[in-house]
Amino acid sequence: MFLKKFGAIVIVLVLSLLITACGSDLVKNDESDVEQQEDITVQAAAKQKAKTPEIENIGPHEGIDQEPVPIKVERVGEHEVNIEMTSQITDIELDKGKMYKAWTFNGTVPGPVIRVQEGDKLTFTLKNMDPKVDHSVDFHSVYAAPNKDFTDVKPDESGTFTYEVGSPGVYMYHCATEPVLQHIANGMYGTMIVEPKDGYPTDNEIDKEITVVQSEFYKDGNYSDMLDGEPEYVLFNGSTQAVKGEMIQAKVGDKIRINFLDAGPNEVSSFHVIGSQLETVYIDGDPRNVLNGLQTAMVPVSGSMVVEFTVKEAGIYPFVTHAFDHVTKGALGQIEVTE
Repeated sequence: MFLKKFGAIVIVLVLSLLITACGSDLVKNDESDVEQQEDITVQAAAKQKAKTPEIENIGPHEGIDQEPVPIKVERVGEHEVNIEMTSQITDIELDKGKMYKAWTFNGTVPGPVIRVQEGDKLTFTLKNMDPKVDHSVDFHSVYAAPNKDFTDVKPDESGTFTYEVGSPGVYMYHCATEPVLQHIANGMYGTMIVEPKDGYPTDNEIDKEITVVQSEFYKDGNYSDMLDGEPEYVLFNGSTQAVKGEMIQAKVGDKIRINFLDAGPNEVSSFHVIGSQLETVYIDGDPRNVLNGLQTAMVPVSGSMVVEFTVKEAGIYPFVTHAFDHVTKGALGQIEVTE
């Protein structure tokens, strides 16, 4: 009897030891798996950081301030246009005394307004004058295979591409090099106007036409702020002085056309003219997309409109985005109307 009980005790002890040993191995394996997973996560994070580096705006461009280079646009056939642009680093003035080292097209922010016609074919050359960073151009107005036709141009090199223009309208162009957010937020965008083949129905009524681009700038070009923060400035045409400090001149009774683009990169616009109504609005600038009698027109990031209105009395007519925190940050233009 004693031997049976002793044998049972021995069996229980052996089983307990085996279970404990196995459990210890399982814990070790679990710890090993966790450590391995942590290594994978760290490696993935490192790869992602390398892909989208958090470099400050000035970082690779300290001491570089390249003189603006005029755009070259040449019509070489009835429906053939050659365009030559630069990507370059040029200091701009966001506000009085507030300089910013902008990544630009042709040394201005926004880049030059390009006018072509519906049905045109474009031969486009980008000369990358930036000695440090790749750049490219994405034209919203064309048909293209992005992986071939919007490819990066390396520092101090050139790239030439051909495109077929699509529908008429007011289109954004911008740098499409990764991280795209950083390139746009630092100033690499502009407007291409594709003029309708038969014009707009209101063409003979227009007395004054201007192009206005809304965009944002983030403090010191900080990439984290571009991702998660609030813009320091929201501007029309790249400066508080562009259409605020330099008032647009008009006469009583003038009908004004504004080609308006929201380049973002993050904030929508609620475009409004104080003291008038938006009599005619062409969404994205396409004459087929017409609305009448609006008080405010919502424009998404990378969206546009052609808006027309009449100034009927002498005075100052501000135009704004009706998000007034953005007006306070600079998104304000003014039209001075005289007799």
